[in-house]
Amino acid sequence: MTVMMREAEIQTQTQTQESMQNPPSSQTHLPVTTSAATTTKKLTLIPLIFLIYFEVAGGPYGEEPAVLAAGPLFALLGFLIFPFIWSVPEALITAELSTAFPGDGGFVIWAHKAFGPFFGSLMGSWKFLSGVINIASFPVLCVDYLEKAVQPLELGWPRKVAIMVFTCLLSFLNYTGLASVGYVAVFLGIVSLSPFVIMSLMAIPKIEPHRWLSLGQKGVKRDWTLFFNTVFWNLNFWDNVSTLAGEVERPHKTFPVALLWAVIFTCLAYLIPLFAVVGAVSVDQTRWVQGFHADAAEIIAGKWLKIWIEIGAVLSGIGLFEAQLSSCAYQVLGMANLGILPRFFAVRSKWFDTPWLGILISTLITLGVSFMDFSSIIASANFL
Repeated sequence: MTVMMREAEIQTQTQTQESMQNPPSSQTHLPVTTSAATTTKKLTLIPLIFLIYFEVAGGPYGEEPAVLAAGPLFALLGFLIFPFIWSVPEALITAELSTAFPGDGGFVIWAHKAFGPFFGSLMGSWKFLSGVINIASFPVLCVDYLEKAVQPLELGWPRKVAIMVFTCLLSFLNYTGLASVGYVAVFLGIVSLSPFVIMSLMAIPKIEPHRWLSLGQKGVKRDWTLFFNTVFWNLNFWDNVSTLAGEVERPHKTFPVALLWAVIFTCLAYLIPLFAVVGAVSVDQTRWVQGFHADAAEIIAGKWLKIWIEIGAVLSGIGLFEAQLSSCAYQVLGMANLGILPRFFAVRSKWFDTPWLGILISTLITLGVSFMDFSSIIASANFL
């Protein structure tokens, strides 16, 4: 009897140890989705910084309408103050939650965890639609700059064909892998920003500080809707990169550092050229339309710098497109892994381990809204 009792005691202790090592399956955990293939290259710090930069900005291209809408002083104040009101808080939230839930899907996982599947689905749907509409603006922005050199691209079918070709080719590049997109983003960021560094340095002797305090030209009515749309669009979308958290190497350490440097880098990329051009160039306020930085470069340095900025605008548009298409595609994958979308939406390419169906769906919707003009696209994206 004593032997039997001893055996029963040993068996009970063994079962207790096993239950401690293997928690009951009824205990629920939020799915944290990561790359399926262990051999897939993860995003490291430098590529991630430039992907965040392209998720948000991509350079000073597109900030010019803020001066047109409200004058030099308000434009400068907008790009000085708004980062502290919106960009920094959003980046801090993104850093904290991406390290807490480092999975593909990002903000969808956050909403799913906090409020349940319905609100996770709602968040995912709104953000995805906003994202793919926003993506459509970048081929349009590229063509807006190219048309200054190739006039047939201004109107009609040549413009539509150019936008469609840009969209399809850039989507295929995204299909070839996220690590490749990250290194391409580093190259595009350096090349596209270089002419602004040169322009800002060459503008220094011509700067007249009193121009920074101008409230705008008399007779030009302020358009606050355009002003806030422009500032908000240029300094928004810091949370987009969270959908790539499952593809980042050591996200708990990498994400906060990458976001810190990306915020500093992005804000300086807007402010330095804007201060330089406003202070050095005196032109009619109505000339501050999309693409004016290229004209300002010609005034400050010559035709060669204008051409470089126009080429840089195209390269920046490519970086913006690639970064934000990646975000949308991995969001679809994350929503499928969470059960918000059918499981087949999580399918990955056998060759590149990329979510090819998410890329395809995002591309098709982008093509559908690309007929809109640039201002209408960013207004729609901001609304959502």
